[in-house]
Amino acid sequence: MKKVLFAICLSASVFSFAQDYSVPAASPRQKVEQQFSMSKITVDYGRPGVKGRKIFGELVPYGQVWRAGANSSTKITFGQSVNFGGKVVQAGTYGLFIIPTEKEWKVILNKDFQQWGAYTYDPKQDVVDVTVPVNKLADKQEWFEITLNPTDENSANLVLKWDYAQAEVSVKPSKPDAVNKIADKLREIKKIEADAAKTKS
Repeated sequence: MKKVLFAICLSASVFSFAQDYSVPAASPRQKVEQQFSMSKITVDYGRPGVKGRKIFGELVPYGQVWRAGANSSTKITFGQSVNFGGKVVQAGTYGLFIIPTEKEWKVILNKDFQQWGAYTYDPKQDVVDVTVPVNKLADKQEWFEITLNPTDENSANLVLKWDYAQAEVSVKPSKPDAVNKIADKLREIKKIEADAAKTKS
């Protein structure tokens, strides 16, 4: 009886341990979320490593669509309508894909954000695409990285880096005048609330 109880306890502890841990991912998943203008931008993507391989032009062939990451397609969510590299994109979630060449990348937003890799990529589902120059990094970026670098309180650059290559897409509100007016009104409300709080105290 003691052996049975011991086996049950051991099985339970192993099961509990397995729930808390997993096998290390070859291309770890990362979610980047950042406040942007009056909402936020979220990017969910896999991070492959260079691992001694030749990346662009070989592992990631030139002139072919790439998932901009690893495993399931990269997803980008805009909380408000934006100007993405000069083109208007409505609020929502999109698949982010890239068609690289040696000197420039075509960055694509596609309606299908739930596919695995780019195996079922359909250009008919593209919402916008923008072509941006590729800059050579002085130091190698071992793990693919997507970041959002603010340029002012209402604008940012979507930065994509891997190996020795880096590209950026500017992101701004699609209607900056409307955003500024709303922001001014919100500041007025905040001031009224602060003044009211001082009066009560």
